[in-house]
Amino acid sequence: MVGDTDDDIQERRRGGNGHRAVPHTADVRIEAWGVSRERCLVEAALGMVESFADVSAVRPTAVERVRLPEEQDDDMLTALLDEVVFRLEVDGQVTVDLEADTVDDGLDVRLALAGLADVDIIGAVPKGVSWHGLRIGPDPYGWSCAVTVDV
Repeated sequence: MVGDTDDDIQERRRGGNGHRAVPHTADVRIEAWGVSRERCLVEAALGMVESFADVSAVRPTAVERVRLPEEQDDDMLTALLDEVVFRLEVDGQVTVDLEADTVDDGLDVRLALAGLADVDIIGAVPKGVSWHGLRIGPDPYGWSCAVTVDV
């Protein structure tokens, strides 16, 4: 991806997954990468959560599943991030970990959740996902994506 450091490239060549926040005016920009589409989606969601919450010492209190219908890759990325935002805004639950697997009709996602009161808020809470500058797709090392999160 544009902006990759030599360390990032070396890690990706070894099959590493990851994410990072990059500078963006007024909002949060997340870049994520993974060995598969599913892992890239998971990393994007984890990156979004880490932009506003420290979940490193938090244990989940619930696990929920959601099925995202098979769509274009960018639609699946926004649907997953919107699901994380929805659970935060409506249910007061923060996603502390997640897994995603492709199934016949879409994506099966398992969300490990904790209550908002149990999480240290360290940044602006996301309100939604912007379509401007959104991208996801295969690259030489697996998959990568970039998304702007409205805060």
